[in-house]
Amino acid sequence: MVDQPKPLMPHATATWLVDNTGLSFEQIAEFCGLHILEVQAMADDLAGSKYTGRDPVHAGELTQDEIAKGEKDSEYSLVMQRAPVAVSRTKGPRYTPVSKRQDKPDGIAWILRNHPEISDAQIGKLIGTTRNTIGAIRDRSHWNIQNIQPKDPVTLGLCSQRELDAVVAKAAKKVAKEEGEEAAVEAPVSGTSDRERLIEELRAERDANEKAAAEAAQEAEAEEWLRAKRAAEEAGEAAAAPEA
Repeated sequence: MVDQPKPLMPHATATWLVDNTGLSFEQIAEFCGLHILEVQAMADDLAGSKYTGRDPVHAGELTQDEIAKGEKDSEYSLVMQRAPVAVSRTKGPRYTPVSKRQDKPDGIAWILRNHPEISDAQIGKLIGTTRNTIGAIRDRSHWNIQNIQPKDPVTLGLCSQRELDAVVAKAAKKVAKEEGEEAAVEAPVSGTSDRERLIEELRAERDANEKAAAEAAQEAEAEEWLRAKRAAEEAGEAAAAPEA
């Protein structure tokens, strides 16, 4: 028989077929892609793991007519009616095995200490964590902060060295670009500021010179008035002297 897709949950499907149909173990094993001894163990209740049956008819993988054909002829090979939809992982944080999840805080602490240029979003994607967790470790409000020890996430198996290097390089490039743009923006501002400062200094100097000139003119005018007054007084005294 030409190979065909297998049920989405082969063991659970086999359990249901054993309990609810008269199909042979060979037919069930072939349809589910299992070894006949696994099916035999399920039937004898000797399997190490107990599975909850999954109805392939309800799932659309088999029909009652197909099961009936198989029950009538033990040599008949069941035909999949509709292949299960392939399950693909949706976008989101990196998946981390349960055994390594307790190491995430140590890896996050190491990155925060050694590569502060890496953004929270980049850390979350690299380690597979949330911004809340990163923030709690950064401000030391994490519930287990006393036991967190910074450790290289590569050594912990949370990411590969290539992935870490790529993130570090990308973050460094972004920082360099931002610093370059900031310098380019500040340069003309600084030049404009110096020019305006020079204009203000020249203006202040001009105002000071005008004020000094006005004060000098006023002093000269006052001295001239005082000199004229004294001359008039002296002339009056001289005219009064012969009369006396």
